[in-house]
Amino acid sequence: MTLRPARKGSLAAFAAVPYLVWTAIFILVPLGMVLWFGFTTPEGGFTLENFQGVVKYAGVFWKSIRLSIIATLICLVVGFPVGYLMSRMGEVGQRTMLMLMMLPMWMSFLLRTYAWMTLLEREGLINRFLGLFGLGPFSMINTQGAVVLGMVYNYLPFMILPLHSIMIKIDRSIIEAAQDLGANSLHVLARVLLPLSLPGIITGVTMVFVPSVSTFIISRMLGGGTNLLIGDLIEQQFLGSTYNPQVGSAMSLVLMVMILLIMGIINHFDNGEMEGMLV
Repeated sequence: MTLRPARKGSLAAFAAVPYLVWTAIFILVPLGMVLWFGFTTPEGGFTLENFQGVVKYAGVFWKSIRLSIIATLICLVVGFPVGYLMSRMGEVGQRTMLMLMMLPMWMSFLLRTYAWMTLLEREGLINRFLGLFGLGPFSMINTQGAVVLGMVYNYLPFMILPLHSIMIKIDRSIIEAAQDLGANSLHVLARVLLPLSLPGIITGVTMVFVPSVSTFIISRMLGGGTNLLIGDLIEQQFLGSTYNPQVGSAMSLVLMVMILLIMGIINHFDNGEMEGMLV
């Protein structure tokens, strides 16, 4: 017995109700509150002065974007060959690599970040190991490099997973055909692997860049409070002693617009590349 189209449509609409309710409560309502606070005074009047307070933090915005781009590029450079090697392994090897890659993610985010503090501090394990060879101690903690390292470590799996999922679909015969036609390894990478892996690259870049640019706990723990990012400033406006949800909401809106613009540019590049491949 088959369901009529009208009945199928009603069942689909009914099944979507829980998701729509969840979206309204946990996405639309908070976003509406951010919009309200961003454009109003503490007394509830309309104002744009909240965004004027964001201008003085332009340097923090730029540093957040710069460090996030660096971390995303490192994740891409490291994740691309790892994803390719995983895609060429057998089923057992792929499952083993996926388990090893996801194993640290089963622990608390704070615990994993705190572990790097014990490794990078002046009397940490890394400096102790280097001291065996007469090197150091080096000041690795409370630096921008430590913040980038924390981003790469925590978000690298989000780059590898989409790359692996798209590369596993690339037929090996395509690579073999390119090699038979005289393409060297560089040409195979540039003209075969990269174009075919572009959807996974775009997904990985998005999944790494967005949480990196808005992070705050990594910069606080590994940056020592001297390398504040925009996420730290927003948190301070809502939870710190300088409680000002209006300015914090304005910062959140500016950050949201910046992320949407960057993601729009990336998606436009993705669409342009795909159209070029189809011509």
